[in-house]
Amino acid sequence: MVKPVARWGRQGMAGKAAVSEARVRGLVLGAALGDAAGVVRGRWPAEGPLRIGVSTQLAAFTIEGAIRASMRSSHRGICHAPSVVWHAYCRWAFLQGIEPERIAERWAGSGGDRWPDGWLAQVPALRERRGSAPATVAALTALTQGTLTRPVSDSRGAHALTRSLALGLLWQLSGSDGCASAIRETAALTHGAADVQEVVAGSAELVSRCLTESDPFQGWTSLGPVAEHPAAALVRRLPLPHSASPDTVVDLLRAPGGVADHGQLAWIAPDATASSALLGALLVVSRFPGRDTVRAALQFAAGAPDGNSVASTAGALLGAAHGVDALPVELLSRLELAWVLDTLARDLLQEHVDSPGGSEYLPARDPNWWNRYPGW
Repeated sequence: MVKPVARWGRQGMAGKAAVSEARVRGLVLGAALGDAAGVVRGRWPAEGPLRIGVSTQLAAFTIEGAIRASMRSSHRGICHAPSVVWHAYCRWAFLQGIEPERIAERWAGSGGDRWPDGWLAQVPALRERRGSAPATVAALTALTQGTLTRPVSDSRGAHALTRSLALGLLWQLSGSDGCASAIRETAALTHGAADVQEVVAGSAELVSRCLTESDPFQGWTSLGPVAEHPAAALVRRLPLPHSASPDTVVDLLRAPGGVADHGQLAWIAPDATASSALLGALLVVSRFPGRDTVRAALQFAAGAPDGNSVASTAGALLGAAHGVDALPVELLSRLELAWVLDTLARDLLQEHVDSPGGSEYLPARDPNWWNRYPGW
């Protein structure tokens, strides 16, 4: 049996039409606004820019890598999507000054005269250090791309999740079978723990539901007698805090509109692992499911022990569910890289719906698309 190539394909127009641009923008910008909330621990300054963290930097390059992987697949007919995303992380590392000579030597001769290429590498704020990402940096420093069968670490860190939340759009557009494999492999590039890959793939499915369902949080953690909701089923597959039973955790999550208790948040999301980020975010959206409570939700999420990852994940879920118009304008208008992230969100959807860069057989409608997103 031939093993399928890890790639993100395209489904029919029915799946595409179900996703609105407003929700995709909400997904990407909500995650970034959550990251910014974590940077200030939920205590929003009265004025000035809201700085993003390293999670958002990596998320930007993940989205760019996903677009470029689609371009490669369209024009070359074959693509291993996680490897194209790995190349995107190498561009981030170069801009950050992480082994720049060795990384440039590895890539500069393959893509023409100028490397790093593509428009994202020209954004000045992506050269600034915005926190640590130990597992990602370790893999990039060693120039070693991890795989599911050859992990480069046993890291369970949250960055594998927070950088990949936008891939939930591709779960919706490409179908779960091949996409799940590609998303797991993308996590495994730097994070080798199996439960991290489970969290990242499971979260992509939840994001996909948020992008398309009218009331995605209804019944998320219900204990139905026949078929359990994917959120509850996912919780049961994860390592749980403090050796708690799955029933205990699901019972805590299945009380929508319950009191927002910081003690419960610290208990369910005690550290900086991917599973904590997801469990904490599920608690946040169960307490603040509405579109008019996004600001309060992010402020509450930022109070977790690792507030950046919990708030970023919660922001992605809420933004995908309610759309960009539900995000507080007074905060979003001050968000660092808001234009960059908004552009990436729009372009990710456009690439997978309209193919503006053309293909091996069709001319490009946008002649500059390949220069923006070279397919390698």
